[in-house]
Amino acid sequence: MKRRAWLALAAAAALAACGKKAPVTTGTAVPPGATVLAVGDSLTFGTGATPETAYPTVLARLSGWNVVNAGVPGHTSAQALERLPGLLAEHQPVLVLVSIGGNDLLRRQDENALRDNLRRTLAAVRGAGAQVLLVAVPRPTLAARVTGSLDDHPLYAEIASEAAVPLHAGGWSAVLADERLKSDAIHANAAGYEAFAQGLLRTLQDSALLRR
Repeated sequence: MKRRAWLALAAAAALAACGKKAPVTTGTAVPPGATVLAVGDSLTFGTGATPETAYPTVLARLSGWNVVNAGVPGHTSAQALERLPGLLAEHQPVLVLVSIGGNDLLRRQDENALRDNLRRTLAAVRGAGAQVLLVAVPRPTLAARVTGSLDDHPLYAEIASEAAVPLHAGGWSAVLADERLKSDAIHANAAGYEAFAQGLLRTLQDSALLRR
C-alpha cells in the first residue's frame, strides 16, 4: 500500500511539472491607436489570402493598434535586417513584431547567420526606442513532411530568452500543420491568418503589451 501511495504521489508530481509554463517576459502596454510594425516575409505579407485578411490587418482590428504590414514575400532575415532602419525611421513604431527566418531555413542557409541576424534585429529595434516581440518559425524536417506535424525551431526560444523579449511560440507551427488553415504547403489561408492573429493577441496580453 505504501508503495502504491508513493507511486501515485510521484505521478502527480510529474504531471504537475509537465504542466508548468516557462516564465513570460513582459513589457509595457501599447495604447490604442499606436503604431506597431510587423516585419516579416510572405506569412506577414499575407500570401495565400487577401490584404484584408493578412494577420497584421486582423491584429489591427482585434487590438485597436495601427499595424503596419512590412512583410515582403521571399525575404530572408538578412534582407529584413537591411530594410529595418528605414522602416523604423519612417514609421517610428512603439512595438515591432518580428516574424522572419522561414526562408533562411527552407533554403538551408547558415543557422548561425540567422541567429546573428535575429540578434541584430532585436538590438536595432531596441536601439530605436521600441519594444519588440519575436515570433517563432517552424523547423522544416523530414518528419514534418511525412507526418504533417511541425515544431518551432528551438533557436527562437533561445534568442528570446537571451534577449529577454516576449516570444510568440507555436503560432505558425499550429497553423501550417492544419490543412484547413493553409492555402498551400507553406502559407496560410484567410482562416489561418485569423487563427494566427487570435493566438498572437493572447501572447500580447500575457506579455502585458496589450491590455485585456
